Amino acid sequence: MQVTCAGILVVDIIAADLPKISSPGELTFASRGIEVHMGGHAGNVSIDLRKLGLQQGEVSCVGAVGEDVFGDFLENLLKSHSLVTHLQRVKNAGTSKDMVLVVSGEDRRFHVDIGANWHLSPEYVLSVLEDEEPAVLYTGGIGFTGRFDEDLPMVLQKAKDMNCLTFLDIVKPYKRGWDLIFPSLKFTDIFHCNQDEAKGMTGKDDPRKAAQVLIEKGANFVVISMGEKGLVAMSQNLLFEMPSFKVQVVDPTGAGDAMCAGIISGLLKTIGKKRFEISDIPVEDLPIVLLEGEAAGAACVTMVGTTTAVTERNVKKILDEQGQEILNRIKVQRID
Repeated sequence: MQVTCAGILVVDIIAADLPKISSPGELTFASRGIEVHMGGHAGNVSIDLRKLGLQQGEVSCVGAVGEDVFGDFLENLLKSHSLVTHLQRVKNAGTSKDMVLVVSGEDRRFHVDIGANWHLSPEYVLSVLEDEEPAVLYTGGIGFTGRFDEDLPMVLQKAKDMNCLTFLDIVKPYKRGWDLIFPSLKFTDIFHCNQDEAKGMTGKDDPRKAAQVLIEKGANFVVISMGEKGLVAMSQNLLFEMPSFKVQVVDPTGAGDAMCAGIISGLLKTIGKKRFEISDIPVEDLPIVLLEGEAAGAACVTMVGTTTAVTERNVKKILDEQGQEILNRIKVQRID
């Protein structure tokens, strides 16, 4: 297995390009329609990786769903993308759902039923990890997965013992504080969050200062996405600041997940071997890897749905049209 993706799975019910949010008792028409899509970090990233070119049998998805039609929907969707699928069916909770309302020109509004994600078993994930021995373990939506959140340091340490590259992607913890995340950082090769999450974790408004705190907490490489403002990334001794691609935004849902998939895909292409450490990545290649990630995120926002527009063709088009300009504008600073 090249990449095992473990974490939250969600059914997204999306109304995009709305003219407004209804006032109490008011009717607002969704002229673009209301669509049902895959949601949740593990599902999105695993599908994106297949659509970015990883082969059948190279990507798996691990998560918890209910014994209901929504769980069946997610299972069928994952398998339709030829993903190796491991679903823990939960009896006492339904599949997680998210009503996503997107007003034209505004960020998304999420309304989440956490559902079966809260019951994801660390033992279940470990059994898959030990069986697949992936090159990369991606864990996404951490903060919504109950006991798996609490045992994540142990899972990541096990992955490191197996020479896996570990990638951690978070959400604001459900009913718990941000300190839940910190113990996992010392077993994390690549850590991703958005600017709001970075501020919540560190108390720092400046994403560069936030990234420094997260590095000091143990992460080897930190990527903070900032939407139309681009991204900030930091290693132990380098700071990268990258502007964003310019695309028509239809639905920003899933952009961060697409970026993570693009980074993983870019790493696998750049390194060109099954097993590698973060230190194996040449410094001069890091901007190219980040560029692929940001291009995948940019492609994502151009259509409704978390994975709809994430394709090799769309990403290549964005890179061909804007990639060199973005590379020329990347700021790289050495940290003393």
